[in-house]
Amino acid sequence: MPSRPKPPPDSELEESYLKGSGPGGQKINKTNSAVQLKHIPTGIVVKSQATRSRAQNRKHAREVLAQKLDDLHNGDESRSNIVGKVMKKRADSARKKSRRKYKKLEEEKARDSANPAPGEQSAESGVDAAGCEASLTPADADLGTMDQTAVRIKETTSPSVALDSSTSSRTQNSSKQ
Repeated sequence: MPSRPKPPPDSELEESYLKGSGPGGQKINKTNSAVQLKHIPTGIVVKSQATRSRAQNRKHAREVLAQKLDDLHNGDESRSNIVGKVMKKRADSARKKSRRKYKKLEEEKARDSANPAPGEQSAESGVDAAGCEASLTPADADLGTMDQTAVRIKETTSPSVALDSSTSSRTQNSSKQ
């Protein structure tokens, strides 16, 4: 990576101090702390009011002007372009790693749903590893609340045993009366 560009000599610069504007309070608006540099040979003008301090703004303006001159003279080989390429490469690598991670998680999820553990329900078939099937009829789905929804559970291994939770709760309610 190339070193940071050196600012041009003061003989090539025209420096002026301006009153700042924007956030920063009354001090920014009343004092001439903003710095404007003009590079005489190229005509590039840079203004800096990054801080409320004139000295810090002078330093910042010189750094920005040096960077702009480096971009002008070196083009694609300038430090800012090289740093930009490195940052883009890192971001692309991070994005690729993230895509790989989530693709692997999806594959594991698909594999796990194809082979569910005991007690877990398979998303595709509605049958869990113990052989119980849960079904929800369209009429039940219209009821809206969970306590009113009737879920029918049947044992798929032995079709003779069937439990209908909605009818059993109705029979319990009717027997209490």
